[in-house]
Amino acid sequence: MKRIEFLKSPMDIASMSETVSFIETKIDKGEFLQHVVVNVAKIVNMQKDPVLAASVKACDVINIDGMGVVFGARFLGHDIPERVSGVDLFHELLKMSARCNFPVFLLGATVEMVTKTSENVKKLYPNLNIAGFNDGYFWDDEEAVVNKIRQSGAKLLFVAITSPKKENFINKWQDKLGVDFVMGVGGTFDVVAGKVKRAPLWMQKGGLEWLYRVIQEPRRMWKRYLVTNSKFAFLLLKEKFFTK
Repeated sequence: MKRIEFLKSPMDIASMSETVSFIETKIDKGEFLQHVVVNVAKIVNMQKDPVLAASVKACDVINIDGMGVVFGARFLGHDIPERVSGVDLFHELLKMSARCNFPVFLLGATVEMVTKTSENVKKLYPNLNIAGFNDGYFWDDEEAVVNKIRQSGAKLLFVAITSPKKENFINKWQDKLGVDFVMGVGGTFDVVAGKVKRAPLWMQKGGLEWLYRVIQEPRRMWKRYLVTNSKFAFLLLKEKFFTK
């Protein structure tokens, strides 16, 4: 896959089908892959968080999640065919895992949310082998959870923990997890479990998912997105007009 550099972050230019095919091939060969998606918030946070930046740059596959990043990269002259949404990629990889009989492990969110997520994906993909799951509140004994994942026999691990914790956790423990593929999926479990609704398709394609989140949770989200989006716009303009 072609890799570009955008606002100090590497990212891969690939369609959804190309990404899934690439991951399947690597898992078949037993070659470890660390995956991450980047959105506007992550790009902004990487500018001031060197640990997060290092964790993202260490990944083998870096997909463009948010449409804001797609539009921004196009604004700077990059040819980006489409976004690879983390939620959509999660479902495509579950389909692939069910077809190929690759066991998966779900890590993150609350006990209630990860349990409900496990139940829902099993209904969606009856042939899927869920090797195990665990909530995301284990920081007093990370090694015990790492051992649980390794002993489960899972080939794919999905980590639904907020940034930068998930990236740093994956980067720290990747050699001891015993899996072939690790992906941070952020708030995906909340969506799959039915706690959070996704924006309508027209808002997704128009880069307005952030607005939908603000409408759902205005008190918690408005300031975050106002600050993050403003900083992102400043970075784009600075790169476009003032960086040689």
